[in-house]
Parts: sequence; structure tokens; C-alpha cells
Amino acid sequence: MNRRTAREKGIQALYQMDLSGAEALEAIENVLNGDDGESSYLYDVVEGVERNLEDIDNTIKENLEKWSFDRLAKVDRNILRLAVYEMKQSEDVPAKVAINEAVELAKHFSDERASKFINGVLSKINKSME
Repeated sequence: MNRRTAREKGIQALYQMDLSGAEALEAIENVLNGDDGESSYLYDVVEGVERNLEDIDNTIKENLEKWSFDRLAKVDRNILRLAVYEMKQSEDVPAKVAINEAVELAKHFSDERASKFINGVLSKINKSME
């Protein structure tokens, strides 16, 4: 499984966890649906978000302008979570790649306005990390 597919399935797993309170392993198994392909990156990002959730959410909250964390659509919130995890924890993923991938995920799972919003929030986070 390539990283883009892992990110797509990761968003689905994170969304499921957010919605139902499922544990990471259960949510991953649900989205894999019996697929035995190489999925280590999927496990890395979903479990990484779960382990670092408080720090990730605080980073997002600190960089939202005129918007509250609770008002974020669940899918958008989880796209942001995955991207922030990659930006802060994945040494082999440049921040610009994480941002671009998040924008593409938003276009796929949400809408054009969400992709612009996500781009803005992640760009602000990236500047604060430099």
C-alpha cells in the first residue's frame, strides 16, 4: 500500500475512532477489510495520532482563527490531525508534503472550501514550527 492510500485509509480509521470511540487497531482492521497488503505506514500514522492526540489537538486549537475546534467537521478535524502528526513526528515527511497531501485528502473527502481552510491552518502551524 502506498502512502497516499495509507493516508486515505488512515482518515477513515481516525474518523471511525472519533465517531464511535473505537481503538486504533480495531478501526484499522475495519478499514483494511481483510486486505493483507503492506500497511505499516497506516498503522504508524493512526497509532501515532492516537498516542499524541492531546498535543496534536492543542496544536490545531492554537492555530485556528475565528473558528472553534468543536465546530470543525469530523472529517476535516481528522485530516488536520493526520497532517499535524506527520509534520511534527514523521522525520521522513517534509511539512510541505504533509500539507499538500492533507489538501488532496480534503478535496477527496470534504469539499473545496475545506481544502482551502485546511491549507491555511496547516500553513500557519508550519510557520509556527519553523
